[in-house]
Amino acid sequence: QVQVVESGGGLVQAGGSLRLSCAASTSIFSINTMGWYRQAPGKQRELVATITSGGNTNYADSVKDRFTISRDNAKNTIYLQMNSLKPEDTAEYYCKVLVSDSRRLEYQYWGQGTQVTVSS
Repeated sequence: QVQVVESGGGLVQAGGSLRLSCAASTSIFSINTMGWYRQAPGKQRELVATITSGGNTNYADSVKDRFTISRDNAKNTIYLQMNSLKPEDTAEYYCKVLVSDSRRLEYQYWGQGTQVTVSS
């Protein structure tokens, strides 16, 4: 019912940059807030950044001033520009999409994840 496809992960040296993309597709739901989460080995999944359909953003303190989330509503796609990457940013990054139906019931869908590895 909702497809979520991430791309853009990879290996980068500390101080470098990467840009992640997440495209959502659905023919029956309205797409609301979209966001990025990450999970490092042995750790819980944590919020990185979210963006509403109106463009309001929210960031984890650990990525403020380094990461920027943006959105293209026409393409149902969000981007995460990651600058000044640190080894502690190494994780699997997941895109989460919140959608709602005609009754305004909300559901969440996750992408398959994309690996980001930052070498020191």
